Formats: sequence, structure tokens, C-alpha cells
Amino acid sequence: MKVINLGATHSVVNGYMAQLRDVEVQQNRTLFRNNLKRIGHAMAYELSRTLTYSDKEVRTPLGVKVVPTYDDRIVVGTVLRAGLAFHEGFLDIFDGADSAFISAYRDEGSREEMQIHIDYLAAPSLEGCTFLLVDPMLATGGSLELSYEAFLRAGTPAKLHICSVIAAPEGIERLQRAFPSDEGTLWVAGIDDKLNEAAYIVPGLGDAGDLCFGPKLSADFYTKK
Repeated sequence: MKVINLGATHSVVNGYMAQLRDVEVQQNRTLFRNNLKRIGHAMAYELSRTLTYSDKEVRTPLGVKVVPTYDDRIVVGTVLRAGLAFHEGFLDIFDGADSAFISAYRDEGSREEMQIHIDYLAAPSLEGCTFLLVDPMLATGGSLELSYEAFLRAGTPAKLHICSVIAAPEGIERLQRAFPSDEGTLWVAGIDDKLNEAAYIVPGLGDAGDLCFGPKLSADFYTKK
């Protein structure tokens, strides 16, 4: 799997990343969501350079102009709930794309004992599409790998792009094992140092879902009712 790190070069994306990470700025949920959306815009633009294009005639009020536009049928798939704002950024750029959604969550605990659960899937046909699987945080890579396997029930994409804001080396290595050679491309806006014992990215930014939408009760709360 090819890895493209937008944070490795100087651009406005680094400014959005700085605000996402800042504990003071994080108190503004609207700005946090907007920064995820803006990183989605930038990443989608860079990704658009890799699509397949052909010339099409466009009729204007004064004549006809030939314009090269992309031919790919794009589907943007998102892991709920943290991926929603990031997802919206991709839809702003690929305004004709379809959407797919999956619910994947992990048990709290050590990295060695962690279990990942998937309990919701909604997707159009993915057969032959260009599939963008977007999720802000690539930690262990387990949720993304299992989510993609679940999405395959809807068909096999022709191209796969996995898009994250922040990635840990452990998650990148897992995805590279799961998708060898050039079977897919991983896009990130920053690569951090490591995972801690609870499998959170360090230095990271905290829980992206909570920072977008507010804190949630643990999964145990619901099962004890």
C-alpha cells in the first residue's frame, strides 16, 4: 500500500492540524468539525489528481468547450461517528459521489485484549467503483481493516483509497500487511509517534468523535440496562 503524507510538506493543512491538536482550540466543536472538513477538502483535491479522466464537450451560451473531467464512480465510505465531518469534506469536492456508512467500535482496554465490533452497514453497490474509506484516526488499523472487509459484501471496488487525518505507525504497518503491493493508497495529514497501552495515538488529539459531537457513555452502560 502506497502512503501519501500531506503533512510532510508545508501547506495550509498544517495550520488546520495545529488547531485540531490544540487543547484550547478544541473547546470549539464547530471549529473542530470544520477543520476536519477542510482537511477533507484538501485531501480530496490531491486525491482527484489520481483519477481517470477523459475529454467531454460542454455547451456554453456561446459555443462548445472540451473539458477533461474524471470518469470514476466514487463512493465515500465512513466509519461512524467520528468520520462524519471528515466525510462531508470529501462530498463537497466529489459532489456526485454516493455514500456508505458503517458502525465500528472497540472495547476499552489494553491493546492486547481489544475487540472490535461492527453492527451497522449501509452501502450502495461498490462493484467496480473508486472507494474512499475515510476515518480521521488510524490507530491500530483494526477498525478500518474490518470495516473494509464488511463493505466488500456490497461488491469489490476497482480502486481503494483509505483516508485518515492522523495515523500511528502501528496502524500503517497493519494496513500495509492487509493491502500488499499497490492494491490501495493510504492518505494521511500527519503521522504521529506511537500508540499508548490503551491504543490511543500519541501525541494525537484525543477522541475525535467526542470532540466533534460531545462525550459518549461507554458501551458497558447500555449492556447493563
